[in-house]
Amino acid sequence: MKYVFVTGGVVSSLGKGLTAAALGALLESRGLTVRIQKFDPYLNVDPGTMSPFQHGEVYVLEDGAETDLDLGHYERFTSGKLSRLNNLTSGQVYESVIQKERRGDYLGATVQVIPHVTNEIKDRIHAAAKDVDVLITEIGGTTGDIEGLPFLEALRQFALEAGPRDVVFLHVTLVPFLNAAGELKTKPTQQSVAKLREIGIQPHVVVCRCDRPLEPSLRDKISMFCNVPMKAVIECRDVAHSIYELPLALQKEGLDEIVIELLGLKRPPPAKNIWEEIVRRILTPAHEVRIGVVGKYIELQDAYKSVYESLTHAGIANNCRVNIVRIDAEDLEKKNGLAPLRGLDGILVPGGFGDRGTEGKIAAARHAREKKVPYYGLCLGLQIAVIEFARDVLKLSRANSTEFDLKTPHPVINMMEEQKKIIDKGATMRLGSYECALTAGTRARKAYGKTHVRERHRHRYEVNNAYVGQLQRAGMIVSGINPRRNLVEIIELKNHPWFLGVQFHPEFQSKPSAPHPLFAAFIVAAIKNKRGGARRRRK
Repeated sequence: MKYVFVTGGVVSSLGKGLTAAALGALLESRGLTVRIQKFDPYLNVDPGTMSPFQHGEVYVLEDGAETDLDLGHYERFTSGKLSRLNNLTSGQVYESVIQKERRGDYLGATVQVIPHVTNEIKDRIHAAAKDVDVLITEIGGTTGDIEGLPFLEALRQFALEAGPRDVVFLHVTLVPFLNAAGELKTKPTQQSVAKLREIGIQPHVVVCRCDRPLEPSLRDKISMFCNVPMKAVIECRDVAHSIYELPLALQKEGLDEIVIELLGLKRPPPAKNIWEEIVRRILTPAHEVRIGVVGKYIELQDAYKSVYESLTHAGIANNCRVNIVRIDAEDLEKKNGLAPLRGLDGILVPGGFGDRGTEGKIAAARHAREKKVPYYGLCLGLQIAVIEFARDVLKLSRANSTEFDLKTPHPVINMMEEQKKIIDKGATMRLGSYECALTAGTRARKAYGKTHVRERHRHRYEVNNAYVGQLQRAGMIVSGINPRRNLVEIIELKNHPWFLGVQFHPEFQSKPSAPHPLFAAFIVAAIKNKRGGARRRRK
């Protein structure tokens, strides 16, 4: 087994997760089996109860684990499906240690950070490394943060136990440009590496985040002061167009070759790199569409990260540039608020919780239904479409979800029975992968090309089966159900070019090399809608 540990210094949000993911992609292209895991030093057991304003999206794995959004990058860039073993927080570590102490597992010993907490962390590394050639572990936070010290100490111990040819430390750091001096400054990098060395870790590779070329003299300086070979000082500049350019950029810098060499592996580079074709399609598309994403956390790039990436993947599949128009749902509730919806080639309403912006999302669904604009609803987006249809087509004017109105006379969306007695908020929703049976002759069935699929869920509320008959008679198609519990999973509309909502989160299974079929079908519909609009304007 081989291990790569990715740490970060100077500031947070440097892109450690993307660096780890891109390295994983490069190592996979050399025929290695790679898995990536994330250690987060915060005390939350998982990010499931954290606000998107603080932490971005919650990424759900196949086994129902609510995890850090970086695990989305890991799954998008590499082929392996991850599990709860691939995300560890300080909250999980201390919870486990305290439970063991209460059970008497430590045989009366004084429980301490060393060895009990650090052993727990090392155990997770071993557990995640089964059946893979290389395990890449990213440490969240910034070197020097007090909460991250137990993780770094555990890595120091692990490297000592594993041996020098089995472990590589990769440190991502910032090399800022100071306008007053007119030059890049290496001192923050030097001090960050010095802090890491104080802990007992000597990085083998330093990845330098910078916004302009890292000249040889600066590489030489970093090499000398950080005690790494000059070829292991890697320039990592902001990519010009897409994060999917990053594997090519790091490959050009020789990162994968250095890591392979340090680990004592002999795997030649591939004859063809799939990322070249992916980037080519992004840079030179044949088509272009505008997709409106109507949400409540729209100002935050990371709140709907997987949705945006899945739209990009669907564009790659269809040789199409997808221009995302972010629309705040609350703006649609204002006078003349529907103006942002005009001229769009498709409308997407993503998942979410709470009633803020709900009426704006309902207005977006009505606009899409009436104007024959392709509509794609994810989780809450399906529920919004059902509420709108019930109000306007079934004439149930006060139809709603009990999440938004407990006294609604027509709860077309209600809480699942098993959820009603739950008090705790963390990890108590319908989470993880569930089966969906697809109805013959529907758009969903055509897109998937299968009779049954499995998709990831994260919600408490479902379509109320008491209203399904009325909805179907009025023109709504139930094109996917959970066969075990008879729950609505996918809805479509008759007499509409493309109107589809799903109760699950398909964005968690989309990759640039394998776009999710429903996202791909949505972009096909958007391209057709744009062509149809152009023909109508010519007439």
